[in-house]
Amino acid sequence: MPTTPPRDALPTTDIVEIEGALNRISYLTSRVRQHERLMALAGVSLDRAAVALLRQIADSEPMRLGELANRLAVEASHVTRQVQQLQKAGYVTRVPDPDDRRAQRIEITPTGREAIDRVREASVRGMQVALKSWSPEELRQLATLFHRMVDDFYSAEDVDVTYEAGARA
Repeated sequence: MPTTPPRDALPTTDIVEIEGALNRISYLTSRVRQHERLMALAGVSLDRAAVALLRQIADSEPMRLGELANRLAVEASHVTRQVQQLQKAGYVTRVPDPDDRRAQRIEITPTGREAIDRVREASVRGMQVALKSWSPEELRQLATLFHRMVDDFYSAEDVDVTYEAGARA
């Protein structure tokens, strides 16, 4: 059942500004040109979906395709196709699920680990350049707040919030 917040709980100017900044960040990180530059710096040839998938696999224990799709909030068929391509390239492999030998889990290979490490290293170098004028304290605060925000988004994921028709900040 949708939750309608009281009128005084409608978005503040700060929330609207944060949403706009997140939209800008999302745009910056999803641009084709930016991705191609990152892949060139890393010396890796992966599309954007493959990078997201490989990062998720690298950051977790081997998991089933369905669980991987849930974590990435995409259809299982998309993950299946990507995993097949990553497997052909030698970046991932399928291993038996210890809980159910009929099922398989997806695991990163040493080649996949090396590729995603190179992508991360190139990405971090780019962030270092972009944020070079930030103080260590500002960087720490930003990292803390980003992690907190992501955790809060995950916590609120199942909350269905609707606003009164025509209500604005």
